[in-house]
Amino acid sequence: MNENNLQKDIYILGISCFYHDAAAALIKNGEVIAAAQEERFTRKKQDDGFPTNAINYCLEFAGIEAKDLHSIAYYEKPFVKFERLLYSYIKTWPIGLNSFLKAMSVWLKEKLWIPSTIKKELKYDGDIFYVEHHLSHAASAYFASPFEKAAILTIDGVGEWATTTCAIANENKIEITKEIHFPDSLGLLYSAFTYYLGFKVNSGEYKVMGLAPYGQPKYADQVRKLIDVKDDGSFKLNMKYFAYEHGLRMTNKHFHKLFGAEPRKAETPIDQRIFDIASSLQQVLEEIILKMANKLQEETGMENLCLAGGVALNCVANGVLLRESKFKNIYIQPAAGDAGGAVGAAFLIANTIANQTGQKHPYKMDHVYLGPDFSPEKIREMLESQGVKYEIIDDEILFDKVADDIDAQKVVGWFQGRMEYGPRALGNRSIVADARNKENWQRVNLKIKFRESFRPFAPTIMEEYLNEYFDIETPTPFMLMVAQVKKNTVPAITHVDNSARIQSVSRSENERYHKLISAFNDKTGTPVIINTSFNVRGEPIVCTPEDALKCFLRTDMDILVLGNHVIDKEQIDGEKLRDKINGEEKFDMD
Repeated sequence: MNENNLQKDIYILGISCFYHDAAAALIKNGEVIAAAQEERFTRKKQDDGFPTNAINYCLEFAGIEAKDLHSIAYYEKPFVKFERLLYSYIKTWPIGLNSFLKAMSVWLKEKLWIPSTIKKELKYDGDIFYVEHHLSHAASAYFASPFEKAAILTIDGVGEWATTTCAIANENKIEITKEIHFPDSLGLLYSAFTYYLGFKVNSGEYKVMGLAPYGQPKYADQVRKLIDVKDDGSFKLNMKYFAYEHGLRMTNKHFHKLFGAEPRKAETPIDQRIFDIASSLQQVLEEIILKMANKLQEETGMENLCLAGGVALNCVANGVLLRESKFKNIYIQPAAGDAGGAVGAAFLIANTIANQTGQKHPYKMDHVYLGPDFSPEKIREMLESQGVKYEIIDDEILFDKVADDIDAQKVVGWFQGRMEYGPRALGNRSIVADARNKENWQRVNLKIKFRESFRPFAPTIMEEYLNEYFDIETPTPFMLMVAQVKKNTVPAITHVDNSARIQSVSRSENERYHKLISAFNDKTGTPVIINTSFNVRGEPIVCTPEDALKCFLRTDMDILVLGNHVIDKEQIDGEKLRDKINGEEKFDMD
């Protein structure tokens, strides 16, 4: 290792963990060079444990050890969060006794000992900085954006105390100007409905968003009874209807009476009432966020808005902001949830150092391909160790060949380069199919992803054709915006309200994925394909070639492309290989 380089280069490691979606991110001289979520390595969805594997990956990628780090940044202040927890239980005592005892066992076991855990796990004796949760969110968006000046809006469930913050950013400095505190929370409001409608909190919120277009906002007035919204977008929840402040459930009997029934049980049929409640919630959420954003623009005079926090993953609301808010430009942190807190905390420390030394680190996070990649030798070694028949196809032929497969209505597992950071697969760990065939909506949902049939699919489109197919002018490379579909030639990605959650891709962002879609366009005249994450329900997105092979063998995918290695299920004994690799293992369908 070159000691001169270590003296010159400043490495800062960001960590998020112990709540949900643990992750690590490594910044070198102000630029993110590696980042990953722990779930991808452990195969435990939304793994919240200490991200040992993600940290090891980041350090190995940089070719350094923990002792070479300038510092470590943790994405929130655990003792302040503990204070809020104690205050809330005292406030509602003795109602929340069972919840209190359960929470205390976890806090006393691990969450209060984060400094010692970091030092022990990494054998690290350097500086550890603790960044407020919402400041981590704000930093994750602003320092990744192309803006020198911007307003920042962060909205999630809860950090230490804050659930929503407004901020101003200028010349690498962030000032939080307004906060809304627990228990008043748009994120927890949405999670309460997620629970009530029969889905898992902190993972099923996007399902509620997907349900909304099937319904009408007939319950909007009931939703508004839950939340008092002021002219400036600030709000206060009516806690008469909620149980999350003191209990293990999100809602109570008053909530259930207001909406006419007990909570829906998981996996039971979804009726029109459920669709209508989801639609009502989504409408009210959009109203509040739009009001909040417009007031922020009036107060700051800024043209640019940065968004982060879990609610910033609500791509329907983001589309409303893009179309209807007073802001000219919007940047959304692609890992907007807690995973992004790791990169945000590291960003803040990196830019604090830069400001102190008079340096500037202009950096735009224009892609999220920050995870592990695997050499052709590693891929080949894995395939041969499993006895899998494969063909190596050079790039000159590969893209045309896979485009032919998609045109022939085959579903393809597309595994290329470095894994994506954040919740979306953006062309390196993706399942792709023909967007022109409406039957692919049901086929991929039920036979590939093993998930609910109502769930929509996202299109990937060549950026140069974006406005031709969708009513949106701004490129959306992170699949975080919804817009209306202009052409009726891509029904497999068109939701029931004629909308789509779009990923635009340029050659500069992802050359290989762009080449694949370009080849498909040359053959069919359609520069759009289905893109869904390479996983099945209940599992994280695949990380390794072996993960991809297992998923391929356990589904009805037709073709698997690992770099330039192509596996055709018709040419292998998929059932025999599946039994060999997986035994009797079954999917967790919860």
